Amino acid sequence: MQARQLIDFIGIIGKLKHNTRHVWSAEGRKESVAEHSWLLSVMALLIFDEFPDVDMYKVIKMCLIHDFGEAITGDIPSFYKTKEDSEKEDEAVDGLLELLPDSLAAEFSDLFAEMAEKKTTEAKLFKALDRMEACISHNESPLDTWLELEYKENLVYGVEDAAHNKYLTELREEIRKDTERKIAKGV
Repeated sequence: MQARQLIDFIGIIGKLKHNTRHVWSAEGRKESVAEHSWLLSVMALLIFDEFPDVDMYKVIKMCLIHDFGEAITGDIPSFYKTKEDSEKEDEAVDGLLELLPDSLAAEFSDLFAEMAEKKTTEAKLFKALDRMEACISHNESPLDTWLELEYKENLVYGVEDAAHNKYLTELREEIRKDTERKIAKGV
């Protein structure tokens, strides 16, 4: 990748550090999209040994790139996202990939297609982690920042995505217990 190409692309993707998500941090500020992607990638790194037959390098790549489009569109919480919103984000991703060298653009395009189809073990693992990271982050945020629908959503979000694997199911169950404790304490 040429130096100018890299700098220009990073300048656009760097907006993910400033584009915020719906969730608030424990410190009382909105979380950035980049923080979400980073923590999601760390989660994948930490469970590497739990999935010896999975291409975890690919999963980590998915974690890092999955929200690239939000550098252009901003974040829309999944419970508000429409088909039109998803299409705009897909178009933003396509535009961003055009800025990359052909081989990298093709690789990332393939990864985005794989994530969308959710058929491979890697894509399923990525999606389960993506949803669970959102729940963990919500559990860390002040309860007064939650919308009414999140009281239920944080109990069930990602359960189906984790159901295909015993480890993920156990992890999701622990997150659910944390949510129940948080709600019960009212903090």
